Amino acid sequence: MKFIKLFATVVIFTAISCTNNQQPSASIDNLPAPQIKGGKPLMLALRDRKTTRDFSDKELSLQQISDLLWAANGINRPAEKRHTAPTARNRQELDIYVAMKSGVYLFDADNQKLIKQSDKDIRAEIGDQDFHKIVPLTLILVADLNKAFEGDTTRNDYETIDAGYISQNIYLYCASENLATVAVGWINRPKIDSLLHLSSRQRVIIAHPVGYPK
Repeated sequence: MKFIKLFATVVIFTAISCTNNQQPSASIDNLPAPQIKGGKPLMLALRDRKTTRDFSDKELSLQQISDLLWAANGINRPAEKRHTAPTARNRQELDIYVAMKSGVYLFDADNQKLIKQSDKDIRAEIGDQDFHKIVPLTLILVADLNKAFEGDTTRNDYETIDAGYISQNIYLYCASENLATVAVGWINRPKIDSLLHLSSRQRVIIAHPVGYPK
């Protein structure tokens, strides 16, 4: 009887420990609510905003991932379904894919959750720089050209401008939380197209590795 009670105590303690220190895993599909209070004041975040290419392999918590994605392009006005980053004519043509050790996920901003796309770890295949193999998480910004054009007969490249807004949001969140990031344009786009199973009407814009500075 004593052994059974001891075993039950260990199981419960382990479960509590895992809950309090959530790490990305193969079963990740929901994110905790973003913590939208705290962090550095805007002017200090702007002061500390910088590009970093030296990353630690330390994992981010699910809370940090949730906060990062909300800051990047989450819903900040739920009644209107408006985002933290603007888009031309509110087309919301950009999707954020998240590449981690446990696989590839698509960020569902409406429900603040990650939708599993693949079990494959593609981080090292995103680009040729060494940090791709080390960084715990990379955000890949992909434009849906059907939404971007929406009947237009002229090419305006609004999706690249809109991706810039999200990129800056990522930079500012990382500056606020003492994390490291770099906007990477030199990436293996044809390879990423294949790995993400993108259509001919989807375009990879930029990648953003995010992690702790080394």
